[in-house]
Amino acid sequence: MNLHGDSPLLEFVNQLVNPQYNRHVSVRLTHAGGVVRRNGRDGVRFLLVRARRPPFDWVIPKGHIERGETPEQTAGREVAEEAGVEADVARHVGDLSFQARGRRIHVRYFAMRYRREVPSEEIREVRWCSLAECEELLPFESARRMIRRTASDDGT
Repeated sequence: MNLHGDSPLLEFVNQLVNPQYNRHVSVRLTHAGGVVRRNGRDGVRFLLVRARRPPFDWVIPKGHIERGETPEQTAGREVAEEAGVEADVARHVGDLSFQARGRRIHVRYFAMRYRREVPSEEIREVRWCSLAECEELLPFESARRMIRRTASDDGT
């Protein structure tokens, strides 16, 4: 349930009754994802996974926001389930909206910092990529933009 208007009270009520309420564009978020950054001896790397459906493109981990979950919690859960990686949310890096299989999808992405490997619930191909590799592998400019925004962080 979203109430409409410009009142600060309505804004507050919307945030209370609907944790997926997106105050920036007044849409209900349906999904959240994490752009995971890992700093190592081989430089900065970003986490990509293979999509579950054909054509099995490389993608940023994301998934449906479950009832009672915040978008930040969803991003962490999806990164762990899809890639077997635990990561901490650093900041919001962007929102995307698109059509998929006849439904409107609204995704919030977060920059995340790698913490450790954990057991994965899904069998997905996982890859840690340089920024240049991400630019090459990700099929959508919007996803490449989320990686670039995360790359601009200092990694702390």
